[in-house]
Amino acid sequence: MRVPAMKYRPLVRALFPRHPAQAIALGFGLAVAVGTAILMLPMAKTGPGGAGFLEALFTATSAVCVTGLAVVDTATYWTRFGQVVILVLIQLGGFGIMSFASLLGVLMARRLGLRSRIQAAAETKSAGFGDVRSVLLGVLRITAGTELVVAVLLTLRFAVGLGNPWAHSIWLGFFHSISAFNNAGFALFSDNLMGFVGDPWICLPIAAAIIIGGLGFPVLFELRRHYRRPLHWTMNTKLVLGGTVTLLAGGTAFICALEWTNPKTLGVLSTADKLLAGFFQSVMTRTAGFNSLDFGQMDPATWLGMDILMFIGGGPAGTAGGLKITTFAVLFFILLTEIQGGAAVNVFGKRLSRSVHRQAITIVLLAVALVIGSTMALMLMTDIGLDRLLFETISAFATVGLSTGITASLPPAGQLLLVFLMFIGRLGPVTLASALALRARPVMYEFPKERPLIG
Repeated sequence: MRVPAMKYRPLVRALFPRHPAQAIALGFGLAVAVGTAILMLPMAKTGPGGAGFLEALFTATSAVCVTGLAVVDTATYWTRFGQVVILVLIQLGGFGIMSFASLLGVLMARRLGLRSRIQAAAETKSAGFGDVRSVLLGVLRITAGTELVVAVLLTLRFAVGLGNPWAHSIWLGFFHSISAFNNAGFALFSDNLMGFVGDPWICLPIAAAIIIGGLGFPVLFELRRHYRRPLHWTMNTKLVLGGTVTLLAGGTAFICALEWTNPKTLGVLSTADKLLAGFFQSVMTRTAGFNSLDFGQMDPATWLGMDILMFIGGGPAGTAGGLKITTFAVLFFILLTEIQGGAAVNVFGKRLSRSVHRQAITIVLLAVALVIGSTMALMLMTDIGLDRLLFETISAFATVGLSTGITASLPPAGQLLLVFLMFIGRLGPVTLASALALRARPVMYEFPKERPLIG
């Protein structure tokens, strides 16, 4: 008896999703699954036996989602093979699973199908489908170029300045360069980068790589084309650059002001080292989990301010996480327009689309609900204080990777919750929601307007 082909359609749709967001979610999920399986191999872990499932899953998710949170010491728990696996997962996650696959198609077949173009455009936030090939090749050039330059600088510092063997210095240079550009925050030192708190030859190249990766590829492309003509910059570029400078400067001043006399953080350093450490920590809140200070010893007020910086994040379509600078910039201009009594939201001489209003509000409300709900769940699981749990939750959701030192002490259910938050945070609430939706349902009618009382 012949089974109708129609019965197989749900299975085919599940295995070969048509919606770009579904394909991206599936790609990241497969990368996490494969990475988990490899990290569970005995050859990936130091000592006898292989890593446990939860340790491997948490590390693979943190690497693919370029977060940096860890439940084990990356420098001592994993072998060189395991560290290479983590590095590959970081690069895949930062570059984008779908972008990486599409780029391989470009290099090998020299052509892209329509579905591949749509998937790559969704991952890179490309303005149109026709330029995906050049976008992907441009992403590769920027990624490889930045990582190579920073790796060379770090290698020279480790080898010449600090006297490490050249082979080990090259490994340290490339690992931390890739981890920095992809805003991952994994380090090969047990104290992360606390041993280099006053070393500008280590901190500044890493900070530069994080800032470049966090600007977003559309901004980098536009700066490359029109870096001498700011009047030709798009609204996106102006918002990202202005927001980045403001948040970096404001974050540096805030951290230095609150921690300047703290004997457990900045208090014991010289003035120059205090400014360097304050700037470095401000850069890290842009969703990179390196730290040159002990975050567990900071004032709770500093944590709260860093919560805000982490929640905002970096630029869209880059390696940074968070809800993105543009999202909060849109909300700021909406607020400003409403206070001034304006009818339309105008930004840099251009009118903002109303669909962007709804998009920004939706993303923020979904994220706030998720962070609050997750924090409450962790409070029910542990007796850790609210300030530390909120910091950990936002760090996971915004794919930052900073921690006050409680990650490994959380119960298994709490660590699984962080895994979920990292995955959601990397894909984005709206992207995940559209990935789960079966199909769009356009409304063919509108209801009459009515206005409730506000306030």
